[in-house]
Amino acid sequence: MAQSFKFGFWSDRAYHLDRMNLRELTQAYFQYYAIAAYIAVALVAGAFAVQGLLAGRADVLPVFAAVAAAFFLYPVAWYLLHRFILHSRWMWKSPLTAGTWKRIHYDHHSDPNNLKVLFGALYTTLPTVALATMPVGYALAGWTGALAALATGVIQTCVYEYFHCIQHLGYVPKWGWVREIKKFHMAHHFHNENGNYGITNLWWDKVLGTFYQGPKDRPRSATVFNLGYDEEVAKRYPYVARLTPTWPYNTNPAQRKREAAT
Repeated sequence: MAQSFKFGFWSDRAYHLDRMNLRELTQAYFQYYAIAAYIAVALVAGAFAVQGLLAGRADVLPVFAAVAAAFFLYPVAWYLLHRFILHSRWMWKSPLTAGTWKRIHYDHHSDPNNLKVLFGALYTTLPTVALATMPVGYALAGWTGALAALATGVIQTCVYEYFHCIQHLGYVPKWGWVREIKKFHMAHHFHNENGNYGITNLWWDKVLGTFYQGPKDRPRSATVFNLGYDEEVAKRYPYVARLTPTWPYNTNPAQRKREAAT
């Protein structure tokens, strides 16, 4: 989210999930402009898909197949994106991609509980969801299937974003499954970023060997908060540093705050 964006809950105040409760998070979630946009896209795409079914432009079974395909492809797409794009070391090398990388992932890792930089950027998320879902939907049921698949992917994005927020929230979830995914995601953010790439679904981590239970399974990473973008890298590729007033981010944000107070 652009730091200048203001609406309702989203003012100039700082919002840190480790100091918020579930009710406050839910209020913030439904006031966030990207979530409103996702819901609008899902409603419009879903309405056109239903219209296509009622008009006989596609049969029910192929459309359901498109929905199912989108449902199962979503975690694959986001695993690959998270592992090979967001945790890559090529986006900071160009001024054309450095700002996007900083916005969609570097800022989140440098300050994991900051709600203002946790949500994905709308201009990157929607095209990604469309590319991951619409082609297979179209192949199965034409434009009706493509729109049904898109609606499915966007709804999954809303669910993904909400549970991602909960994982950073300062409370112990009552639902056992949520406690589990929170534990593994916190390890990704505060212990070793080279694993546990799934947010709500860790199946692909287990299949592809990137899943780990916790600190006992992997050494602590020196780059967990800066993703490898340090002073030495910045000498050659300064684009992210120039966009980051409080750079460098090399430590836990709570530690940085303590250091600033001393």
